[in-house]
Amino acid sequence: MSRKLKIVVALATLACQPAPAQGPQQKSPQPEPIAGGFRIDTVAGGLVNPWGLAQLPDGRWIVTEKPGRLRIVGKDGTLSQPLTGVPAVVDRGQGGLLDVGVDPQFATNRTIYLSYSEAGEGGVGTSVARGQLTEMGLEGVTVIYQQGPKLAGAGHFGSRIVFAPDGTLFITQGDRQQYRDSAQSLAAGQGKVVRINKDGTIPKDNPFVGRAGVRPEIYSYGHRNVQGAAINPVTGRLWTIEHGPNGGDELNHPEAGKNYGWPVITYGREYGTGIKIGEGFVKDGMEQPVYYWDPVIAPGGLTFYTGDAFPGWKNNVLIGGMRANALVRLVLENGTVVKEERYLNELKARIRDVQVGADGFIYVVTDAPDGKLLRVRPAAR
Repeated sequence: MSRKLKIVVALATLACQPAPAQGPQQKSPQPEPIAGGFRIDTVAGGLVNPWGLAQLPDGRWIVTEKPGRLRIVGKDGTLSQPLTGVPAVVDRGQGGLLDVGVDPQFATNRTIYLSYSEAGEGGVGTSVARGQLTEMGLEGVTVIYQQGPKLAGAGHFGSRIVFAPDGTLFITQGDRQQYRDSAQSLAAGQGKVVRINKDGTIPKDNPFVGRAGVRPEIYSYGHRNVQGAAINPVTGRLWTIEHGPNGGDELNHPEAGKNYGWPVITYGREYGTGIKIGEGFVKDGMEQPVYYWDPVIAPGGLTFYTGDAFPGWKNNVLIGGMRANALVRLVLENGTVVKEERYLNELKARIRDVQVGADGFIYVVTDAPDGKLLRVRPAAR
């Protein structure tokens, strides 16, 4: 066989082989936690499985407790009695009272939003309600979103509430665990990021509006269990972090109409057995994560640092890590993670949510029967 013919045969053989799997831009290097360097104050204790955290314009904090209670933490750390008017929740498994969001126009409308697991025909689903906050509780409560269909089971409800710059509302949801194939169905609300107006109506520019058999509130799909979400203050774009299976937590920036792959593609494996899930890592028409963790961190809340108390942290991503027992910081450059650091591991606490206070300090809630609201300050402050 001539040398030229050998080359042709070799190239033909190579062309018939499957392309190697392509990974995301970066996999977490699993950095060792950085100890010390902060002052950590207990603002309030005695919280029962706190889940969501938001600051009111007057500096007080409003906290959800998964069993169905909503409380206000005063500036002096005083914990209010449970507020009245909270919708009935199903406190089972991963369900309960989840996120809380304070309307950007709260000063004039006093409106807050709650996400929670709601019972109904067929089982349970993620819902969102809004109402006006008074000193005693909520008034005028209206349910503005209900995930459909409602399903049996107690896993993977999501859920975060995010106010977009255009005045719409993003709601993140889980796939309800044993129903994970529904994440690929545009006729189901499970495993989706949805986008609605603040009154519950559907924005006319949503990607699937007008398509028969498709839920018009869907913004992106193919998600497993998104429990962290925030708007990048520089770009105005949505970023999310979701619980993957074993070895598959993902950081994404969902875009309208796009498919993020679950459960067809994933970097994770089945818990317990380690068996591969789906078709591999990559598939045409499905998006890759920006970054993923293996081992997982079990992410809670996500926010961008917008204060001045931590020099050099401006616009960095902050994530509550529950399995990691850490506050995770990511540095982004041009939409790519270029650095990861972990802190607060010495607390040995599951960090469920993280927010930046008006004072520039970082506030976290720890997820435990005796949960705490903690303030994190630089050691010199």
